[in-house]
Amino acid sequence: MVKAAVINALLIGSGGFAGALLRSGLSGFVYRQVPLSTFPYGTLVVNLVGCFFIGGFTGLVEARQLFGPELRTFVLIGLLGGFTTFSTFGFESFALLRDGEVERGLAYIALHLILGLTLVWVGYSLATSNRVG
Repeated sequence: MVKAAVINALLIGSGGFAGALLRSGLSGFVYRQVPLSTFPYGTLVVNLVGCFFIGGFTGLVEARQLFGPELRTFVLIGLLGGFTTFSTFGFESFALLRDGEVERGLAYIALHLILGLTLVWVGYSLATSNRVG
């Protein structure tokens, strides 16, 4: 049991390391292509590419029963998790909607957007407040 946990941790960690490097490289590349833009194209491209790859990879896993659990852990949790967690959000939203759980899917999307943006504002407000140390 401990050996399996260590192997999973190594798969996730090494995938996350590679994903973070890929995210930085792709985002940097995109920003160098549009250097004077104030729009976050690099982040947008990373998120969209991540969504494409999580859709394709999970499609291969589900439809064709490809890839063992170790590779799925490395790619889906590690690599794509390090690349962008937005792809996971996109796939989970898609899966809820695909499975006919429209209300739950829309609630999931709305909660992420509304609560996520609210918590960014709260965290930022607390950090920039004169009352914080």
